[in-house]
Amino acid sequence: MMRITEWIDHHAGATPGKTAIRYGGRDLSYRDFATLIERTAAALTGAGVRHGGCAAYLGYNSPEMLALLFACARIGALFMPLNWRLAAPEHKQMLVDCPPAVLFVEPDFVAQTESILAELGDLRSVVMGAHREGWQAWEAFCAAGTAAAPRAEADPQTPLLICYTSGSTGRPKGVLLSQDALAWNADNSADMHDLTAEDRILTTLPLFHVGGLNNQTTPALAAGATVVLHPRFDVEATFDAIARERITLTVLVPAQLDMLMAHPRWQSADFSSLRSITTGSTIVQERLIRAVNARGVPLIQVYGSTETCPVAVYIKAADAERKAGSTGKPAAHCRMRLVDDLDRDVAVGATGEILIQGPNVMLGYWNNPEASAEALRDGWFHSGDMGHLDAEGYLTVDGRKKEMIISGGENIYPAEVENVLLDCPDIAEASVIGRPDPRWGEVVVAVVAPKEGRRLEAAQVLELFEGRIARYKHPREVVFVGQLPKTALGKIRKEDVRRMVARETTA
Repeated sequence: MMRITEWIDHHAGATPGKTAIRYGGRDLSYRDFATLIERTAAALTGAGVRHGGCAAYLGYNSPEMLALLFACARIGALFMPLNWRLAAPEHKQMLVDCPPAVLFVEPDFVAQTESILAELGDLRSVVMGAHREGWQAWEAFCAAGTAAAPRAEADPQTPLLICYTSGSTGRPKGVLLSQDALAWNADNSADMHDLTAEDRILTTLPLFHVGGLNNQTTPALAAGATVVLHPRFDVEATFDAIARERITLTVLVPAQLDMLMAHPRWQSADFSSLRSITTGSTIVQERLIRAVNARGVPLIQVYGSTETCPVAVYIKAADAERKAGSTGKPAAHCRMRLVDDLDRDVAVGATGEILIQGPNVMLGYWNNPEASAEALRDGWFHSGDMGHLDAEGYLTVDGRKKEMIISGGENIYPAEVENVLLDCPDIAEASVIGRPDPRWGEVVVAVVAPKEGRRLEAAQVLELFEGRIARYKHPREVVFVGQLPKTALGKIRKEDVRRMVARETTA
């Protein structure tokens, strides 16, 4: 297996003129990309970024962002991609927790970054574009790196990527992924997608998230394929790219699929080049699976998390329709267990916590030994997700362990209740939580956002459950909202939903 530091140089030698990244009106060949990485590594070294140091990036997807990742690998430094949807105080938390030597910022985010710069200590700030007073321009930064960057020691466990979790339930945690983790993850992805150098990948997910960076983008560059990179997701641009660029593989999370399906172009769009669409990051509704399969494209699910880089469990295209709703079997280089509260393996069909073991799993959480020890017990990553296996060993994810509702002694997983709600054509979004109850312990509350122009009554929503799921799982209350709070990848933030319900209850 090639190390990540060798990928681009290898393809620059074997297929120098082939397009590695297409971005807007720019085509970077593998030779061009190798040169950009070398130049970036030299500039980082000149700026004082050494083995074990850190460089951070705040901005939309770009070839320069990817070059920074590979340049950091070359010198043995950490790359910290920041979520551009967060506010300045949230960025400050992360930048103080793991201080970078250099912070790269796109123009759209300069103003908010300037509000915290004085609190970040001795930090070089580089703007990705034209000169801004008090900032060094990207071109000037690169021009300052004259000597070739030294190659890091060939230790595959060198930390490379630090990605911060959203922190929706407390202090954000910096997940540390090694160079080796990205390499093994690329092998897992290649097996999942039957990925080859002939593929053309469309990346619209943000690269600050491992789903955008490592589900297909870095694996495609490992394979010598072409990545068509968009700065951010746009419905029209996605339809255009799939047809014009003859895209063979792409990742679209459920929120993106919903937006595409709501567009008039969905039924007539040219998907003839697509071998599959990969989805995940949250429970995938059956209606999405049916709608994509109806367009003749296999919708394949991947299960994983930031801590697994993320590819840990997946379905392959051949099984997409037969096993619709399942997230598949363990990745080529992963093992999986489902366990009860005493870490005992559960029987087939029984729900247990999903444990993952493999070389793609994180090293731990930065500067947080307690959380690391709790998550990585006995050599297994304890995901906090719950799932069950069918007779063939295929995994279905039931929900988060901490989101499970216990009502009258019965376990209720919100995803099952949410599936019923989201089958309703009048409902745009829905989330299910537990509310404390003196008699039952907890009762189920449905939080529903109707589609624009639709009116719903609580009684109509409750009727949806008749004959669909056991009565003890039915919501006791329906709360209507305009929209639900979500993360950058469209995941609903359950803690914020609970706060919304608490405000409604006390109002």
